[in-house]
Amino acid sequence: MEIQNKTIITKSDLLELARKTMLEHEEFQDGMSLDDVEEKAGVLVFKGEYFLDDNGLPTPKTTAVFNIYKALAHAFSSVYTLEK
Repeated sequence: MEIQNKTIITKSDLLELARKTMLEHEEFQDGMSLDDVEEKAGVLVFKGEYFLDDNGLPTPKTTAVFNIYKALAHAFSSVYTLEK
C-alpha cells in the first residue's frame, strides 16, 4: 500500500532495513546501534546510542552516529511511512 507515493512499512521492518544500511555507511563504527524510529511531520527520526563522555559531552563517535542517522532519514523519509 502507498500513501503520497510512500510505501507503508512496519517499524520492525524499517529498523531491520536501516540497520543493514547503517553497517555499510562509511562512518559506521563498532558499538553503534539503531534502537528506534518514529515519524514526525513526514520525516523518519532514527534513535540509538549517542556516545557521551563521563561529563555528558559528545565524543567524536557522537558526530559519526548523528551523520548516519541523518543519512538514514534522508534516504528513507521520501520512500517510507510508518504503519500506524
